[in-house]
Amino acid sequence: MNFSNWLYLGAGIGLGIGFCRLFLQSSKSASVSVENAPQQPETSLLAELEQTQLAYYQAREMSQFQGGFLARIGHELRSPLGSMMGLHQLILADLCENPQEEREFIQQAYEKSLKLLKLIDEILNVSKIESGRNKLDIQAFQLNEFLQEVYQLTYLLAVNRNYPFILSPSDPEIHILTDYHWLKQVLINLINTTVANMEEGNIYLSSNLQSSGNFANIWLDVPTDTVITNESLDLMKSEPQTTGENIDLSPGMKLSLNQRLVELMGGKLEILPFPTNQKETSQLTRLQISIPIETLANKSPH
Repeated sequence: MNFSNWLYLGAGIGLGIGFCRLFLQSSKSASVSVENAPQQPETSLLAELEQTQLAYYQAREMSQFQGGFLARIGHELRSPLGSMMGLHQLILADLCENPQEEREFIQQAYEKSLKLLKLIDEILNVSKIESGRNKLDIQAFQLNEFLQEVYQLTYLLAVNRNYPFILSPSDPEIHILTDYHWLKQVLINLINTTVANMEEGNIYLSSNLQSSGNFANIWLDVPTDTVITNESLDLMKSEPQTTGENIDLSPGMKLSLNQRLVELMGGKLEILPFPTNQKETSQLTRLQISIPIETLANKSPH
């Protein structure tokens, strides 16, 4: 090899070594930048995924809960009716030990008939609205005043049992478009059911305007263990009641009827996971009632 060939060979080796070093340095800097990259996007994505999974679980449970509506009605009709028949059979078969026991059986049968009548009345109220025989009185009224009235009618029930009940004021400019009487009945029913099933915790009543601007949300944040999302039929069995006790429906039956009433008013009653980073997130569940608001498009002329 002559001198020029050696020169070319040395230049090629030098260029090769230079490119190798440059490649290794760029690879190291890239790996360092990846390692030092902030983890916030990944953390945020994981949090959103967790919330999505929780929301899916709640929606699935709610779907199963609503799917058993007919079975729920059938059971609640059958339970008091079966008890009445059993008590009457004992009386007709002369199995009572004395007149006092016979009178007691008659009293128990009467109480079962009251519960049966109440359930039938509740179902008929909803069916009459569905069929149009009972017309809803849809009007616009101030949301803040409405929540204040509901709070005044229910807070003593919670306070008397040492459960804090907190109302957050609403925007006075928000006017919802619904039936005042029935929506008040639904919300009072939800609060009373919550208090009756509570052992500890707080209740929060608040509201906000949806981003779309066409609906307002009424939020009732309650202890999670008071919310019935998947009630088996065994839990709906009527408990023995003594004379003078209130005849009441099961929590699951109440929730089903309330959901249907809200739907008939153009809204929606949902059970949602409580938003993260607020209050007692691990102990609260949100009952959300979405109701149409008065807008320029549906505002009636004065």
